[in-house]
Amino acid sequence: MRFLPLPLLSLISAALGSPAAGIDSSRYAAEVRDVVMGRAAPEAPSGNYAPATVDCPQERPTIRGAGSLSQSEQDWLRNRRNKTIDPMVQFLRNSGLTDFDAANYVTSNSQNFSIVPNIGIAVSGGGYRALMNGAGFIAAADSRVPGSTDKGGLGGLLQSSTYLAGLSGGGWLVGSIFANNFSSVVQLRDGYQGSSLWQFSNSIFQGPKDKGLSIVNTVEYWNKIMDQVDEKRDAGYDASITDYWGRTLSFQLINAPDGGPSYTFSSIADAPNFSSADTPMPILVSDERRPNTEVVSLNSTVIEFNPWEIGSYDPTIFGFVPTRYVGSNFTAGSISDGGHCVRGFDSYSYVMGTSSSLFNAFLLQNLSSPDIPDIVTNAITSILTRIGNDNDDIAAWTPNPFFGYNNNTNANADDHQLTLVDGGMDLQNIPLHPLIQPARAVDVVFAVDSSADTSTYFPNGTALRATYDRSLTDIANGTAFPRVPDAETFINLGLNKRPTFFGCDASAFANASHIPPLIVYVPNAPYTTASNVSTFDPAYSDEQRNSIIKNGYNVATMGNGTVDSGWTACVACAILRRSLDRTGTTISPTCQTCFTRYCWNGTTDSTPVGSYEPTPILQLDAQSWGVSARGGAAAGVVYGVAGLVALSLVF
Repeated sequence: MRFLPLPLLSLISAALGSPAAGIDSSRYAAEVRDVVMGRAAPEAPSGNYAPATVDCPQERPTIRGAGSLSQSEQDWLRNRRNKTIDPMVQFLRNSGLTDFDAANYVTSNSQNFSIVPNIGIAVSGGGYRALMNGAGFIAAADSRVPGSTDKGGLGGLLQSSTYLAGLSGGGWLVGSIFANNFSSVVQLRDGYQGSSLWQFSNSIFQGPKDKGLSIVNTVEYWNKIMDQVDEKRDAGYDASITDYWGRTLSFQLINAPDGGPSYTFSSIADAPNFSSADTPMPILVSDERRPNTEVVSLNSTVIEFNPWEIGSYDPTIFGFVPTRYVGSNFTAGSISDGGHCVRGFDSYSYVMGTSSSLFNAFLLQNLSSPDIPDIVTNAITSILTRIGNDNDDIAAWTPNPFFGYNNNTNANADDHQLTLVDGGMDLQNIPLHPLIQPARAVDVVFAVDSSADTSTYFPNGTALRATYDRSLTDIANGTAFPRVPDAETFINLGLNKRPTFFGCDASAFANASHIPPLIVYVPNAPYTTASNVSTFDPAYSDEQRNSIIKNGYNVATMGNGTVDSGWTACVACAILRRSLDRTGTTISPTCQTCFTRYCWNGTTDSTPVGSYEPTPILQLDAQSWGVSARGGAAAGVVYGVAGLVALSLVF
């Protein structure tokens, strides 16, 4: 029998009793709902956005070295890997892989997790474009979505996965899913009565347009945000522009009163569906910016946020701090005997804002908007005056949890502030870093890329190349990655318009310390709508939102098998490849055909490319007719219109 923690029981008692004068009973009822539903929870002890000092637990928090996975993750994995078996077997049965009994292969080895495939999904940055396109992929992979397990679908891939990583706009998607009880994309899209969840038609500068869990008007919206950030400042903590940015995001991404200011990222660890390993493990990514620098390069430290820990496997920090106590005053890896612990610094919105701090500039560019009250403009301008324009993209994590830690390699060891920025600032715009760590032993990563690398806001493999280039340097700490071609090759060979497998041949890593996962690259492409909207477009109608999500679904499934009826079988082959290699199992003819079709074989074509203007792959939705990526007339031939009836029913 599962028992609720005592603090949550007391919350329920308080909410079910008669609320005290001045207390918003609807807020308490909503918080009780959060506990019962098993979603991320309002665990900040202050009850608001501010961190608060608390007594340390008997076993005082410390920073651990990154030589292995945390004990919490190891314990969780024992349950999660086991729970991926059934959905993986069902996915393989549905895949159409007829000349190899993949389901039996997994079932017969279900007690040996060195054989059972270990799957990760990584969703790139790219603002709302990345959120919506990534949502389409997640919907396609989610067996709860109607039609996803039909022929041509990928339903069950999400349930078969161990890890789900997001960065910047992709981090908004991953964060929103876990903040809302691991809801399906369909549920998040459709929202709830009176909620502003995923209502993008009003920009974050205007605020929610509905009442209920939202607030009434733009002035009140910004006053709420101002008050929330002031609570943190009044408690003695630095406030950065990222605080304001994160709080605006939360109103659209967290279905809770006032955007859930007391929600914490560490609360995911206690959510029943996560603690019982019924969901993948969420990971968000950020970059560290070295002191007195403005450039974030490939040798910057990559920071990951997971429900238990924040830190890095890079040789610079090479350590992790407990997420729940990240605001405590650590020195050389521990809290002094007389020191207190702090909780609530890991605000859910601040973590999402940190991973997407590039958008701080987006906020600053709109300070002159009539929607933003003068009092808020003055507060943000005051911060900018204090930190300077060169620091407008930072998230200030003060106190620095890695102060005095690994002094010989940690460039920020002497700085009381840990300076973090958007996870894509080093060009690694797909959060692959956590999933290629040897300790996690991931076999295949589905890399969903919504980057805006070209002038028309489509990807050209830049994010993959950045991770490959980094793998050749000392900062990678020996972490291997498949070879990736140049941008021209991606476009000239069409690798940015269809899925491509990288790293198929494990023998290529004979001299590496380990074999990295096979990468299934899934780039944003125009299937049924012009999905390459600008990274900085602030608002989308429901119709446009739904159309881009549907396009992402089509990208994931190749139009429900319309473009390639064997695509689902090829996905199954990609999942199995590393395992089959380890066991010396003969590759079936179907899989051999798939690998010939989708594995990059090393061919390059570096012919210079002009403006990249791809033609639609399937018939455009009605609202997309005559509209190109940049707002002009659509050009090119439209082909392939069958097999999409199920999609129209859902999206």
